[in-house]
Amino acid sequence: MEGLDYSKEIENARRSLKTLISSKNCAPIMLRLAWHDAGTYDAKTRTGGPNGSIRNEVELKHAANNGLKIAIDLCEEIKAKHPTISYADLYQLAGVVAVEVTGGPAIDFVPGRKDSVVSPEEGRLPEASKDAAHLRSIFYRMGFSDQDIVALSGGHTLGRGHRERSGYEGPWTNDPLKFDNSYFVELLKGHSESLLKMPTDLALVQDPQFRKYVILYAKDEEAFFKDYAVSHKKLSELGFTPPSRPRTASQKMMKVFLVAAIVVTLSYLFQINRKEPQFTLSTL
Repeated sequence: MEGLDYSKEIENARRSLKTLISSKNCAPIMLRLAWHDAGTYDAKTRTGGPNGSIRNEVELKHAANNGLKIAIDLCEEIKAKHPTISYADLYQLAGVVAVEVTGGPAIDFVPGRKDSVVSPEEGRLPEASKDAAHLRSIFYRMGFSDQDIVALSGGHTLGRGHRERSGYEGPWTNDPLKFDNSYFVELLKGHSESLLKMPTDLALVQDPQFRKYVILYAKDEEAFFKDYAVSHKKLSELGFTPPSRPRTASQKMMKVFLVAAIVVTLSYLFQINRKEPQFTLSTL
C-alpha cells in the first residue's frame, strides 16, 4: 500500500473522483459517506473510524446510513479503475475532493488507511433530533473540541435533507452545491420557510460556546475555511497513524546535492586551515 506507486495511484484516483463528482453533482453524498465512515470512531476503545467498514452490509443498514449505498456504488466505479486503493482511503479522498470541487478549502490528504471487515455497533453517529449535549457526547468521544463541532457542522453548506433518510427535508442553503459559509449566515437569520434547520443545527446558535464560532464563521469565511480544513483532516485520520511520506525523486536528488555541498564546504575550510601559518612562541 505504501510507496511512490501507491501515492501516484492516489493522485490518479483524485482526478477520477473530480471528474465523477463534477459530472454527477454528487459532492454532498460523497462528503456524507466520508463523514459516516469516519464518525464512528471511539478514542477510548480505538474502534470504528475511517477504515472502509461502512461498505459492510450490516453497517450500511444502520438507520443513519440510509441512502449511502448510492455513494458506495459510485465509488465502485473509481475502485474498478484504481483497484489497489483501499476503500478506507477512497472514501476519505472522495470527501476531500467533494469539498474542493465545490469551492471549499484544500484539505491535506495522507493515504495509507487499511480496510476493516469489522463494523461498530449502531448508534455512534449524531442524531439530528437531539441537542447540544448530544453533539458534545458524540464528538468528544472522537476527541473533538467545540470548535471542531461547529466547523464540521459547516459541511451542511452542501446538500439537503431527505425525509426518507434523516426524517428532515430541504436544503440548508440557497446553493447546496457550493461550499461556503452561508450555512452559518442562514443559522443567524433564524427561521426560514425554505431552508432546513434541524434541532442539531439550532443547537449551534442556542449554546453560547457553539454560538461564538457560528458568529465568527458567518462573518469570516476565510476563518471558517481554515478551521474546517484542519477539523476535516482530523476527522479523516481518526485512529490512523499516517505513514512517513516516501521521498520523491527530486527530493532524493536535493538531498544528494545538499550532502555534496556540505562535503565541498568542509573540504574547502580544511584546506584553508592547513594553509594558515602556525604561530608558536619561537616565531614571535
